[in-house]
Amino acid sequence: MTYRAPLKEMFFVLDTLAGLEAVNRLPEFEEASRETAYSVLEEAAKFSEQVVAPLNRVGDLEPSRRQEGEVITTPGFKPAFQQFAQGGWQGIQHPQQFGGQGLPKLIATACQEMLHSANLSFALCPMLTDGAIEALLTAGSDAQKATFLPKLISGEWTGTMNLTEPQAGSDLAAVRTRAEPQGDGTYKVFGTKIFITYGEHDMAQNIVHLVLARTPNAPEGVKGISLFIVPKFLVNDDGSTGARNDVHCVSIEHKLGIKASPTAVLQFGDHGGAIGTLVGEENRGLEYMFIMMNSARFSVGMQGIAVSERAYQQAVAYARERVQSRPVDGSAREAVTIIHHPDVKRMLMTMRALTEGARAVAYVAAAASDAAHQHPDEAVRRQSQAFYEFMVPVVKGWSTELSIDVTSLGVQVHGGMGFIEETGAAQHYRDARILPIYEGTTAIQANDLVGRKTVRDGGAVAREICAQIAETEAALDRHGGATFTAVQAQLARGRAALEAVVKFVVANAKSDPNAVFAGSVPYLKLCGIVFSGWQLARAMLAADAKSAEDPSFYAAKIATALFFAEHVLSQSSAMCAAATAGDVEATYFMV
Repeated sequence: MTYRAPLKEMFFVLDTLAGLEAVNRLPEFEEASRETAYSVLEEAAKFSEQVVAPLNRVGDLEPSRRQEGEVITTPGFKPAFQQFAQGGWQGIQHPQQFGGQGLPKLIATACQEMLHSANLSFALCPMLTDGAIEALLTAGSDAQKATFLPKLISGEWTGTMNLTEPQAGSDLAAVRTRAEPQGDGTYKVFGTKIFITYGEHDMAQNIVHLVLARTPNAPEGVKGISLFIVPKFLVNDDGSTGARNDVHCVSIEHKLGIKASPTAVLQFGDHGGAIGTLVGEENRGLEYMFIMMNSARFSVGMQGIAVSERAYQQAVAYARERVQSRPVDGSAREAVTIIHHPDVKRMLMTMRALTEGARAVAYVAAAASDAAHQHPDEAVRRQSQAFYEFMVPVVKGWSTELSIDVTSLGVQVHGGMGFIEETGAAQHYRDARILPIYEGTTAIQANDLVGRKTVRDGGAVAREICAQIAETEAALDRHGGATFTAVQAQLARGRAALEAVVKFVVANAKSDPNAVFAGSVPYLKLCGIVFSGWQLARAMLAADAKSAEDPSFYAAKIATALFFAEHVLSQSSAMCAAATAGDVEATYFMV
């Protein structure tokens, strides 16, 4: 099934929920008008649909392969990436100073979603490069920025993130890779890094590895980690690539999904030491890497939305064509297409509602990030940053968890044919399975939501969000009518459940941390459910006001909000109970 970017839906969310017009008024974004945004998204849709999407199935059947120490990517990937670079797509949201287009994160997020929907494996390469760019923009020296950023933003070079080691997965305190100063401003790096996405490939002239390592006499634990730039090819004074650095791919992983994306094991320093330069100050590497990680975490959340959209489109297309069984209400004597069957409708509506809700939350968060960086009022910047930071673990955790459900439903809609690889439904399911794992598992996102985003400020940001939700409830109540009242009632119950969990977390985090963290994932999922219901309720209000412009589209928005409220938001009380149930080990296990 061919992917088609849901442009009408994207434009609606950008305009109505995320506030594109307000973003356009921010300093530095004056050129990001509605017309510009629409033009950029339309071109992104053409590229994603026509160039990248056709390679998705090819990549699953002919994944990247390692040959004599080099990695050869899926046929078609290299010319597609060259088109991607030439089109300026890597630089959408990056500064014009270094060759980027300087557009808002909000617009870049929609472009990113399309690329990931088209081909999750392909889009991982520019996603990691975006993270490397963000890290260098924040912590790189002027010389490092001048050397690396123009090449990364142009797509001539790509970037990677090197954290994980065989003995150090989520626990970065266990990192052993070492960096020895050479007295000339460079370091020699020695060690092994695993799970390095696009750690070796043939699509770009150079690969810029950002590597966590320890210097001699560094403190133990995460406080002793530094960050280094270790390029595949050393860079000459004139900016050209020079000699091959001592970093080599010793193997690539054979994976359940995202098969076309080469996941490399990299060996640094087997032949005398890989030459690297320090980013920022020694022992602040984890702080700098978190910039890259937070960028990547939001992007992985967009991957979840993207693959969900792709799976939904395929399931709808199949349901409209597959003829099976007579309707249960006896309205026809002949077999009908399965989209007429009530449970198939339920599955498709679940896929659609989850995807649209998560998309709305992510786009609203992206707009907040733009305000956090560019709004002229410092108080608004602080408030927007706090909102965005609260949303990042939710976007990452919730959107990736729901992608498992949505892609699984996509297989189910196909029935037995969904279990057959030729239909392609199974690939979406397999590709999605990594999303709640990499860039910090759902539990890590939930721990972040509890510790850094809720307990640290005593629940202030969470309560402020709940207050905004209550304003939407009031608008629904003023509107009246059975449909709006039904959504208002479920949203109010969801908000109350969220407030109860926030109160529980703040009250018990210090005295009974096991009880709080045992419910952290249900808390995160509750946030995802309530925030999605909130945004869909806002969409419902806007759709009603615009209904005469496009009756069928806006009627569908209202129906989706109602479905979400009754079938998903209604689960909030159960999530509240799970989040506040207490210490799992003490209750259920005797260890």
